[in-house]
Amino acid sequence: MNQLLDGSALRGNEPRIAGCTKVCAVIGDPIAHSLSPAIHNAGFKSLGMDLVYVALRVREAELAAAIRGLKALGVFGVNVTMPHKSRVLPLIAKIEKTAKEIGAVNTIARKGDMLWGYNTDGEAAAAALTQLGSLSGRKALILGAGGAATAIAYQLSNTIGGITILNRTRSKGSRLATKVRRWGKIPAASDPLNKTTLTKGTQQSDLIVNTLPVDIFPVFGDFLIQERLIHSGMLIMDANYKPKTDFVSKARSEGAKAIDGLEMLIRQAAISFKLWTGKDAPIDVMRKAAVESRTGQ
Repeated sequence: MNQLLDGSALRGNEPRIAGCTKVCAVIGDPIAHSLSPAIHNAGFKSLGMDLVYVALRVREAELAAAIRGLKALGVFGVNVTMPHKSRVLPLIAKIEKTAKEIGAVNTIARKGDMLWGYNTDGEAAAAALTQLGSLSGRKALILGAGGAATAIAYQLSNTIGGITILNRTRSKGSRLATKVRRWGKIPAASDPLNKTTLTKGTQQSDLIVNTLPVDIFPVFGDFLIQERLIHSGMLIMDANYKPKTDFVSKARSEGAKAIDGLEMLIRQAAISFKLWTGKDAPIDVMRKAAVESRTGQ
């Protein structure tokens, strides 16, 4: 039986790291803040797998060499975070359809001697949002038009009734709206992000997803609360898993169902786990580790 999966890597309550231990990693820059090692190592330990997960800082100029090194060293699986999700595409032999459409990779899996690239951001976001309620037929307002927004819009385009994108750079939002219309054949529009368009977009939506950076969103989140634009029946996700605002709790107090990005991160981890090991992730264990790790930082 494959020792990687049969639980024999555990000795007592602690994993045994030896010459046969397989390594998984997350690469990005910066990366020291990542919760992924805590999440994945808790999952591996729970199932007694001979795997260990580490965070590796990879600078932009070193990315190509890093991917070659990961392949040469036999790294078992890799998550990719900012700023490398798009830059890694030409460095990987095979790109799965979703990642190709989105133009970004956040998970790399080894199949034989080849590396395959996937994008699980949208699937993870939809899984997190579905915990709040049905997405079918909803009108979505997405704040931002970067990689996360693109992945989420791609996933939602086959489920919901329409998408409005608000972005600081209007041309970028317009390009994403054009893609959405092609992907899902649903109404999609874009506007520059300001308080006027935010007011209009919120009034016409019952699903709000924020992908703006953690330092940008508080101004707009506070505005939504102050103007009482949030109401019951709305589903809301702030994709940041370390938000610098209490927007989510305030949205809940207004009657909306709201979550931050931690559940999306956990769902991403669970999908990666399955891609690498072929086993269902122990998601409750991984969620507990994520919450504890975030609290401790």
